[in-house]
Amino acid sequence: MKLKIYQVDAFSEGPFTGNPAAVVPLDHAIDAGLMQKIAEENHLSETAFTMPIPGAGEVGEDMAPAFALRWFTPTTEVDLCGHATLGAAAALRTAGLVPEGAASVHFSTKSGLLIARYTGEDSVEIDLPAAISTKPIPSELAALTERALDVRVLSAYDQRYVLAVLESEEAVASLDPTEAALREVGKPVIATAPGDAPEVDFVSRFFAPTLGVPEDPVTGSAHCQLVPFWAATLSKRTLVARQISARGGRLECTLDGNRVRLAGGVHHYLSGEIFV
Repeated sequence: MKLKIYQVDAFSEGPFTGNPAAVVPLDHAIDAGLMQKIAEENHLSETAFTMPIPGAGEVGEDMAPAFALRWFTPTTEVDLCGHATLGAAAALRTAGLVPEGAASVHFSTKSGLLIARYTGEDSVEIDLPAAISTKPIPSELAALTERALDVRVLSAYDQRYVLAVLESEEAVASLDPTEAALREVGKPVIATAPGDAPEVDFVSRFFAPTLGVPEDPVTGSAHCQLVPFWAATLSKRTLVARQISARGGRLECTLDGNRVRLAGGVHHYLSGEIFV
């Protein structure tokens, strides 16, 4: 079987920045086990698979085309991924699978309807569900998190991921946790702090060895937690974020009720074919 494949750097500021996502546009269903094997072979943090929904784009206010969308890390399927949604929207336009001039594309996912809007030739905005981090973190989980990060944690919250607030951007940048220690936490960990630069509201890093991703370069789903937290902390709905991994990435963030809008640059790295 021959399949098209695209690789897009999402939330990027040019080549070799942002988070690389593989995108495989399908015209027929394939087995989830095969999707997982392809994702393992790609060995990126996420591989996205899209398939058109019959009749989509013929109804609705903006006549937006619609696709089913699934995401796989090298080891498991996940129910939400931001950067690979951004990448999927960009790849579908490059592949000519989105009508010329379309303002947006709709995705049917395990997290419900997600909308990606084309905001420029090399930029996309995605709309994701907000995850409010108000649940008190159990003391045992707090201790595991502080031990895994090997740094003082000012406060921590438990939602989809553990959100650990550190003292400074330098503290986030200097983290060097071991996979073994992070696995003891039992779920992915976000480390965050206020940004040093006046144009950056907050910075973060994201560690997810339990999902097969030791450190993710730029993580849209983590910002579903980060944006509501920092919006409340800083009393502002519109924020600029940087994920300060080795590759780095920039996100323009807006809290819109119970939704988070994330906008960023896309860089098309490759297109080709795979044979499976």
